[in-house]
Amino acid sequence: MTTFLHATKKSAVFSSVGRWSKLAFPRRQHTDIVAKSYSSRAFLFVTKSNINGGPRRSFSSAKLAASKQVARKALPPVIVDRNSYGGRDANTVAFATRASPGNPSTMAFLGIRAKSSGAAFRHQVDDDEAYDAYPPLGAGGGSSNGVAAGAGRSHQESWMVNLGREDEAWLIGPRGREWFTGLEPNICPGVDEKGILRSLPLPNLSNVTRQGTMDYFDNSWTLFEMLFAGLKGEEPFYRPPVHGLRHPQIFYYGHTPCLYVNKLRVAGVLSKPVNGYFESIFEVGVDEMLWDDMHKNDMLWPTVSEVYEYRKDVYDTVADIIMNHPSLECEDGKSLVVNQDHPMWSLFMSFEHERIHLETSSVLFREMPIELVQRPESWPDLHPRVHDSASIRSHPLEGEDYPKNEMIAVQGKSVLLGKPVDFPSYGWDNEYGERTVSVPNFQASKFMVTNGDYWQFVSEGGYREKRYWCEDGWAWRSHRNMKWPFFWKQIGPQGSHEYGLRTIFEEISMRWDWPVDVTYYESKAYCRWKTEKEGSPTSKPYRVLTEAEHQIIRHQQHNLDAARSSVSADKVMVTSGAKFSDGPTGANLNMAYSSHNPVDYFPPSHTGHHDTVGNAWEWTEDTFNPLKGFECHHYYEDFSVPCFDGKHSMIVGGSFMSTGDEASVFARFHFRPHFLQHSGFRLVASDNDAPAYHLLPGSFEGQAAARDAIAAAPKVVEADVVSNGNVYETDALLHMYLGLHFPLSDSMGNLKPIMEHDKSPIHGLRFPQRVAELLCSLSPVRTNNRALDIGCSVGGSSFELAKSFDHVEAFDFSENFIAAAKRLQMGEELTFQVPIEGDIAEKLSVVLEPGVDATVLQRVNFWNGDACALSEYADDMKGFGTFDAVILANLLCRLPDPLPCLNAMPKVVNKGGVVVMATPFSWLEEFTPRSKWLGGFRDPVSHAPMYSKDKLKEIMQGLGFEKIHEEQMPLIIREHQRKYQYIISEATGWRKK
Repeated sequence: MTTFLHATKKSAVFSSVGRWSKLAFPRRQHTDIVAKSYSSRAFLFVTKSNINGGPRRSFSSAKLAASKQVARKALPPVIVDRNSYGGRDANTVAFATRASPGNPSTMAFLGIRAKSSGAAFRHQVDDDEAYDAYPPLGAGGGSSNGVAAGAGRSHQESWMVNLGREDEAWLIGPRGREWFTGLEPNICPGVDEKGILRSLPLPNLSNVTRQGTMDYFDNSWTLFEMLFAGLKGEEPFYRPPVHGLRHPQIFYYGHTPCLYVNKLRVAGVLSKPVNGYFESIFEVGVDEMLWDDMHKNDMLWPTVSEVYEYRKDVYDTVADIIMNHPSLECEDGKSLVVNQDHPMWSLFMSFEHERIHLETSSVLFREMPIELVQRPESWPDLHPRVHDSASIRSHPLEGEDYPKNEMIAVQGKSVLLGKPVDFPSYGWDNEYGERTVSVPNFQASKFMVTNGDYWQFVSEGGYREKRYWCEDGWAWRSHRNMKWPFFWKQIGPQGSHEYGLRTIFEEISMRWDWPVDVTYYESKAYCRWKTEKEGSPTSKPYRVLTEAEHQIIRHQQHNLDAARSSVSADKVMVTSGAKFSDGPTGANLNMAYSSHNPVDYFPPSHTGHHDTVGNAWEWTEDTFNPLKGFECHHYYEDFSVPCFDGKHSMIVGGSFMSTGDEASVFARFHFRPHFLQHSGFRLVASDNDAPAYHLLPGSFEGQAAARDAIAAAPKVVEADVVSNGNVYETDALLHMYLGLHFPLSDSMGNLKPIMEHDKSPIHGLRFPQRVAELLCSLSPVRTNNRALDIGCSVGGSSFELAKSFDHVEAFDFSENFIAAAKRLQMGEELTFQVPIEGDIAEKLSVVLEPGVDATVLQRVNFWNGDACALSEYADDMKGFGTFDAVILANLLCRLPDPLPCLNAMPKVVNKGGVVVMATPFSWLEEFTPRSKWLGGFRDPVSHAPMYSKDKLKEIMQGLGFEKIHEEQMPLIIREHQRKYQYIISEATGWRKK
């Protein structure tokens, strides 16, 4: 077999010539080829024929988009062995118009992979006088559909290189039978009597049959292709999302069949690729780590027709496996069980992977310009209340257009998370394992926050006020110039706050009683606004739900405890989309509808809360994390592990588009906080810290960790350690401070102490404890016997203070440090790495100081805070109070501005109370602008040296404190077995007059 490959200025075309693989259901037995030549270019027209059923589809695969042709002299053919990249046994004959750098599609096809094919393409034509001749799309070039192709566009964007390569008429208007490479919706399992296709129940893997597996495969496959029938023309297949954070839809159209092939090959079920090149370019999706890390998506992708043919091949391959592979053969009288050790686990993995992308692609469709999408036939209807005209006014009224969202008290309890390994359904690796979470009493809003609730925040300027947003959230909001939720559509003048609403395929009147779709950043900004506007009903501000709290408020007939007792209690195991909305526990899941529903539509759970599952995902305070006993499955090792980074927020409950495992009680999913996913939130308030799990880098084997440098900035590390500017983004800092705070740590008694050399400066150990001991020795007047540890790091000094004080408030800017301290407080084992030499390290278990028992541990309240906001905490935070003792250990010279922290001391310290500050005054502009340094520079007039200790004394005396102590306090920070930092901090004591 031979493949002809030719590169033109605008496109590269490749088409296979030869026999297709024979499968159990052969659709084509031969291929007819007609080749024509124009000038120096060759164009291939391929007709796939089916002896049994006639031609499936004819298509042309090359169409010049340029308004004029520039002749190039063809180079001699180059012979390339296709076996080198996994294709069919044949040779490739390549014709190229330029030797270097080459057309990007050609380069990729021949195995020459570049970082950016689009960049290669631009380089290829940057000296071509015809480059400026490309007309705007819709003005004679690119697409036959002026609207879909972006009529009136005045410039050429890199992704547009993909347009105009085939006749797109077949992609416009309703899709006929020929669009579906599997079963048509009207004959597919899951279709109802009205011809509407919805999801089947999640398969029970304790009794697997070939036909049941084939039905679920067809349902998954056809649902996905039915969604893609909603793309109008070729442009929406190639246009990158507006945020640039995901691939264009042509990738996902090829990605889901690609994963079937690759995972079946990993499991040994399939012996060779279906299309090696496609299974390379479509293998790995994206999960952008930053909101402004844009993937430009500018490569030259295969045409829709080529991916369509690939999908047909994969469908036939998988169907053959299901109906004929011996591992799915049932022994006489026995049920076939598919578990994690069975090779067909990879098949059910592929089903659930496809269903994940069914939902994520529906979100991307919803983000597209409305003119690029169309409602597919057989697609489920919008919720019937969409036709209700009672709530379409532009300025909503609570109680009329949306329900009043009262807070409901919930009794805390212990929650066991995790899916039993023998539960008979497919599960992703992160679902297995276990963790018991003790959930204190809390209050949660009766409903998810509605569009009407959120309109108040928007209309009162919530998107203009930086104080409501976290730093990264405000940067995201500013970068995107967000002024209201993404799916709201402005329909009135700027400032009128009149909005419509975008669904997947329609723009409709605003539904004020539907849950608002927002990112995690937006949900948290609303919580801060709500707290400021009305005050929290508890001592702590409003927040969002946690994973464990969600399990308490969801229907008790369908929570984790119930499902462990009865498989049918996991409702998706026995309920199709057509029936999911029925009954007292009805919910908008499994594609019961194709939109949200009013938040008061379905009956509440036993706790009085509505939509505890379905309708919209709920953001949580938890970061995505592994349960105890986590093991990644070898079929898909990179499914969960790359996202165990502390930067992915968990979502719970599922949305109207969640099907299969996503709709299971055991589901544990996550997204970056700037992503949309048919996701909303519920208000929660509590007198206790959220029972959330914040993943610690290094807390389990093999984790890929990434943290912002600023998160760890409050702690001092000498300049030689931070010279590369990246040390705070590694596990090393956390491990270093665990070693600093807990020098008695050991690993089963097999490793020497942190300082292991003779005559080593062991007087530098226990620095955090020595700072706390110094404070106690200075005899602060005991007014309320409370202490404050500002910049507490991982808690060594806090626990020491708790030996002498009844209560300790301890906060740090680093969430990871606080999470570590909380885990120690709860009695969990925490390990860290001690560097030995080069890449060699030893794992140690944290060992607390003598006397730090359970009673002492419970005297500390750890939380995330900013030392520069100390005055605000004193004024506004309920329960913050005042203190007899305050510690600032190696913090002052790592603050962006030390003065606000120092100026707050009179507010927080009781009369006769003592403040101890230890600092090496090692000022660095990376942390503190030079203008904010207390000293360390020369007077600009006299040139006399200005020392920080003198300025600190001046400030503290001016604030009503007298200096009662000064000493030089050494500390040791280990870098590896033979290198340590030896730092001398100046420790001073100050008593309030």
